[in-house]
Amino acid sequence: MTLPTQVASIAWTFHPRNATLEVAFSGSFISPTGWVGWGINPISAEMTGTRALIAFSDPNSGRLVVLPYFLDPTVKLQRTPLLSRPSDLHLLSSSGAASAAVREGSAVQIYGAFKLVPNRTRIHLVWNRGLYVQGYSPTIHPTAAADLASTATIDLTSGAATTGRPKYSSTLKSTHAVLNSVSWGFLLPVGALTARYLRQIQSVGPTWFYAHAAVQLAGFALGTVGFAIGIRLGSMSPGVAYGLHRKLGVAAFSLGALQTLALMFRPRTTHKFRKYWKSYHHFVGYACVVLGVVNVFQGFEVMGLGVSYSKLAYCLALATLVGICISLEVNSWVIFCRKAKEEKMRKEAMAGTRFDKGSGSN
Repeated sequence: MTLPTQVASIAWTFHPRNATLEVAFSGSFISPTGWVGWGINPISAEMTGTRALIAFSDPNSGRLVVLPYFLDPTVKLQRTPLLSRPSDLHLLSSSGAASAAVREGSAVQIYGAFKLVPNRTRIHLVWNRGLYVQGYSPTIHPTAAADLASTATIDLTSGAATTGRPKYSSTLKSTHAVLNSVSWGFLLPVGALTARYLRQIQSVGPTWFYAHAAVQLAGFALGTVGFAIGIRLGSMSPGVAYGLHRKLGVAAFSLGALQTLALMFRPRTTHKFRKYWKSYHHFVGYACVVLGVVNVFQGFEVMGLGVSYSKLAYCLALATLVGICISLEVNSWVIFCRKAKEEKMRKEAMAGTRFDKGSGSN
């Protein structure tokens, strides 16, 4: 069977009587120091959770080696090097053969025999290739669309295959990313700046408060939808855990909810607890903004968009916002210093007038 990406193919023999699967995978290297691998994911057609066989040139002998690896969630986040470990699938045998010395474009065959769970005839196949191997640790593969779609679900008896990622999952991820970038990463900072700088313009009056509340509520509403989609994506991906991204998201949402509830308990301006409420409101609000922005960048890393036009566009939008903030802050300090100077001159003038009157009376 020809696979849809990376000029790869697969052939297999399945023995239903003893649930034994023999697989021959064919692929090609994209660099002399690269790797080629394939594996079976017992849960879903995705990289995380795959039990893989990866072939590369032995750094000591130069011979082709095939080693088993388990692709846990930390691999995608590149927290730790990928180390070979025995597969918890019943691997009966594995081997590899290259048509020539490992170089760019050279073909490789990776063979593996597995003992599957009885009465299961469908497997989730995952394959890929990368540019480098550090020691015996394959590094991350390219993140082009074809590389991210190197998955298939195959019925071993009929040969029917469903390739690529489910469209609904990809759509949900994109929606989750856009909503959270716009809400937590942009609207909430805009709302905070609205409160800080518009209230200093006397001609605006109380309009600044309504603008601030409207922007923040809109941001929190969109953020709530994005947060709910994130929870749904988590439930659709058993065995996949993005710990830091999840924790930051929960923290930002919790602080946003507290800010929204705080509006219901907002004391009057003359109330003795008003100053404490303002301190709480400012601290929680700015903390929510910081967590939201940080988590947007963390989300780009989780989605493999650490170097992408999407991240560049967000960085430009955020940089524009920061530039506006700096300009307004400088302007505020200029106005403050001017008023302080005028107040000082007024007091000095009043003091001089009093002194002159006192001298005249003598």
